[in-house]
Amino acid sequence: MPLIIPEELPIWVPGELTVDSASQNWKDVRVRGYHYQSLDVPIPPMRDYMIVVYRDGLTPMNRKVSGPWRHEQVGPGTVSLLTHSTDSHWHWSVPIEVQHLYISPEKVAEIASDVYDRDIKVVQIQDILRADDPVLINVMTTLINELNSGGLGGSLFVEAVTNQVCVHLLRNYAGELREAKQAKRGLSPLQAKRVKDFIEENLDRNLSLADIAKVASISIFHLIRQFHETFGCPPYVYLTLRRLERARRMIEIGDTPLKCVAASCGFSDQSHMTRLFRREFKITPGEYRKNVSI
Repeated sequence: MPLIIPEELPIWVPGELTVDSASQNWKDVRVRGYHYQSLDVPIPPMRDYMIVVYRDGLTPMNRKVSGPWRHEQVGPGTVSLLTHSTDSHWHWSVPIEVQHLYISPEKVAEIASDVYDRDIKVVQIQDILRADDPVLINVMTTLINELNSGGLGGSLFVEAVTNQVCVHLLRNYAGELREAKQAKRGLSPLQAKRVKDFIEENLDRNLSLADIAKVASISIFHLIRQFHETFGCPPYVYLTLRRLERARRMIEIGDTPLKCVAASCGFSDQSHMTRLFRREFKITPGEYRKNVSI
């Protein structure tokens, strides 16, 4: 059976939709809220991890996930966690108000790879029927407030909150971690072209690993490994060499002041460029200019 997505959950769990972040186009995370009557519902495996935050109604909650039934009392201030790709069966007898936080498995695996410094393919989150977790409560409140009010840098803000909650899940609820059987070797031709073009177009900027990783649509951890496979050196070495090559060309073809060359090529100042230029070419930029003008 195909994994179900958040929009399909009401097919199995009918309720009144109270909030939905779909219109925001948030990446890797989704918020939906429901008002439910008492229900007894089996739910097929879901594509995403699901965190349930209980907002109103105190009820006995019965749930079965790959094992015996579990029984807890849930209500405002408590949460449930359900890993992805797993059947579950839920039963409660009192109307409740809940908010669901969905996080993509790919995002959690990406953060896990960065945190554990190895190539993580799959993360299984523990299936917790009841947890008293103020961090998850606050994350949900923060995302709901962002949904209702918005603000400057909304997408970056939500991305930061998503990273935070992923790290929190890994610290407190991570179960099985499965590493990729064979790590991908090198960037794809398309990724390599995008990275190369991006660097060439932004040599004058203070580029970060996160900037380059975003262009390749991979994590920083994967970027470092795959960049070296593709270009034969770490990103910072490649970036420095491209800056030096641009500086060399600018010195050859014109009389631009060296301090302007340094700024155009992304060096912090002229002395920084001179130090690296001498180390790479065994000559200073000023001496090089004199030689090429002869």
